[in-house]
Amino acid sequence: MKQKDFVINLIFLLVLNLLIKPFWLLGVDVGVQVSVGAEQYGAYFAIFNFTYLFNMLLDMGVNNFNNRNIAQHRQLLTKHLSGILTLKLSLGLVYLSAVFIVGFIIGYRDFQLKILFWTAINQFLNSLILYLRTNISALFMFKTDSFLSILDRLIAIIICSTLLWGNVTDQPFRIEWFIYSQTAAYMISAIVAFAILLTKASPIKLHWSLPFARMILKKSLPFAILYLLMSFYNRIDSVMLERMLPGTAGDYETGIYASAYRLLDALVQIAYLFSVILLPLFSRMLKEKSNLTPIIKTSFSLLVFFSVTSTVILLFYRLPVLQFLYADHCHESAQVFQFLIPCIIPISFTYIFGTLLTANGNMRLLNITSIAGICVNLAVNLILIPRLHAVGAAIASLSTQSVVATIQIFIISKQLNFSLKILPWMRSVAFCLLLIIAAYFTYNYLAINPLLAIVLLGISAFVFAMISGLFSIKEIIALRR
Repeated sequence: MKQKDFVINLIFLLVLNLLIKPFWLLGVDVGVQVSVGAEQYGAYFAIFNFTYLFNMLLDMGVNNFNNRNIAQHRQLLTKHLSGILTLKLSLGLVYLSAVFIVGFIIGYRDFQLKILFWTAINQFLNSLILYLRTNISALFMFKTDSFLSILDRLIAIIICSTLLWGNVTDQPFRIEWFIYSQTAAYMISAIVAFAILLTKASPIKLHWSLPFARMILKKSLPFAILYLLMSFYNRIDSVMLERMLPGTAGDYETGIYASAYRLLDALVQIAYLFSVILLPLFSRMLKEKSNLTPIIKTSFSLLVFFSVTSTVILLFYRLPVLQFLYADHCHESAQVFQFLIPCIIPISFTYIFGTLLTANGNMRLLNITSIAGICVNLAVNLILIPRLHAVGAAIASLSTQSVVATIQIFIISKQLNFSLKILPWMRSVAFCLLLIIAAYFTYNYLAINPLLAIVLLGISAFVFAMISGLFSIKEIIALRR
């Protein structure tokens, strides 16, 4: 794939997701949190992240392995699809059993177990969709994959919006409705994804083959370990927060953390889209020994622009933004937000360099990096949560993501003989400084509506990217041609 094709597919993917996912996260999700309250949503958020910790059992590294493998060996699509679908169903049963047993051991009861069951079902369906999509993206059907990436959210938006604002019931909105809406959306999306794959593969006959399952699990085990480790350092914060604090304080602080996390989650969804295209692309290019430099530089520049712009603007205008989204606890959320939102910068780097290491098969090094991330996360959380509550968990998250990104960048320079000097570091710093100065002046000296200020800073960011050389007009014209 040429650099131009990469950018075109990426823009298409971004546009679709920018139309749907921000409304889901900042409209529907926020609407649900406001309707049910911080404590009830906090309890759901902790359970959701708890089920996420066990996603390794659903995936066992199959998704990343399959994406990389099918991108390099497309002739294996039908054979692997038939066998892996059966394996995924078996892993789903193991996953549900493990989630319930551990959930019961740590104290979930009654209503919590009900929420746990349906949230776990949703995790299984989501994992199934992601697996089906790895086949589609591995075939370089990026536009189809882009459509599938927003289909479940689009359906859930329609259902939840009707229940939240459609006046179809006189009962107050309940958190269960939110979960059931996602279940229906995931089921429909899985059926659509499977139907699309049937047009590209020979007739599929589901069958269980123990030797095939062993072979797949053996090859995907390093990916599974990586998934488990990453899940822990990405999702353990809210679970520790809810479990470590006494009484309802745990639910409330988790709700505060969730309200601040919501915007970060929206931004991460956008940055993640880069890895959706980059993993099969890197895998194919490494196999063909193609020059990776242009794609890496383009990805780096785009993600620096996106992550730095988002961070600077939202840090200065965090309180007005949170007040626009929520009616309560805005000042408390803003304190958490100032440490959470900068996480998007190191996370963006991991979606480039971590994806490249995955495509290159450096799983042992990635797992060591993730273990370092877990150690940092647990240590900081254990120290800061009892003292600072949700703010402590946010500091732990920022510390963890920064350490992981730094280690991955160092590994890339050593393992792939990739010179980091070719990346526009100084241009990135210049762009960041220009934007910070503009944001400081706008926030402190221009008495204008915050929304207008954010729009102006967004436009200014694009201009600063040109001035600093992060983007080049010649490069944009060349890409367009």
